[in-house]
Amino acid sequence: MILPSGAQAPDFTLPDQHGAPTSLAALTARSPVALVFFPLAFSGICHGELCELRDHLPLFQDAAVQLVGVSVDSKFALRAWGEQEGFGFPLLADFWPHGEVARAFGAFREDAGTASRATFVIDRERRVRASFASAPGEPRPLAAYREAIAAL
Repeated sequence: MILPSGAQAPDFTLPDQHGAPTSLAALTARSPVALVFFPLAFSGICHGELCELRDHLPLFQDAAVQLVGVSVDSKFALRAWGEQEGFGFPLLADFWPHGEVARAFGAFREDAGTASRATFVIDRERRVRASFASAPGEPRPLAAYREAIAAL
């Protein structure tokens, strides 16, 4: 079960695709965050989802919400994928301990060893303002992001 609206989001520090340590506390100190867990870089549905978010980045920018992707991939894989696709947002590597942050958010699939497709919109006090997920093999609709951002 993913963290529900109203829950306190656990702080964490993960390397971004360039190896820079990134904490949720530091991110939310600047602005609300849309934390987007996804299973794997370079995979079909994840590619479609993150490219759609890239193509609709003004949705987040206009609301002053930082978009951040998280997967169990290494920072090296995330960097290669991020550069290939021109993502204009950080990608965090929940690589080791494997899926620890995804587990803390209730967004880890033990059967697959990957994060699930779960999204959390987190305010500046690290309170989850909206959360949603899709079933394995199903992309999250862009409309769900619009509704979640409106909850801020």
